[in-house]
Amino acid sequence: MNISEVADKSGIAAKTIRYYESIGLGPAPRRAENGYREYSPDDLETLRFIHRARDLGFSIRDVGDLLDLWRDRNRASAEVKALTERHIAEIEQRIAHLQSMRRTLRELAEKCHGDDRPDCPILDGLSTES
Repeated sequence: MNISEVADKSGIAAKTIRYYESIGLGPAPRRAENGYREYSPDDLETLRFIHRARDLGFSIRDVGDLLDLWRDRNRASAEVKALTERHIAEIEQRIAHLQSMRRTLRELAEKCHGDDRPDCPILDGLSTES
């Protein structure tokens, strides 16, 4: 498969595939005589794995760790679970932060009359330390 085919089948843009290859995350495909990349079914499977992990919000570093674990048939599933639970905790922290932001913005929006007056509790709230 060439890069455009593997991009279509993996859901990853060709530019991103080349980036992943350059940082050692993605597969380094075989090169044809014309210099074009030729991807194998295993390369496609790896790219799909990367795509799914990135869709779930794993960092590039964590995806690399997950790939290493995925390839290691002697791995301990406890390592995979620990990495995943750490990621879940990070997501929960982000959710809590977003909920706090939403509460603050709702409070500010409720205080604003939203009319032709120049005074604006939203702008006042943004200009004060919390």
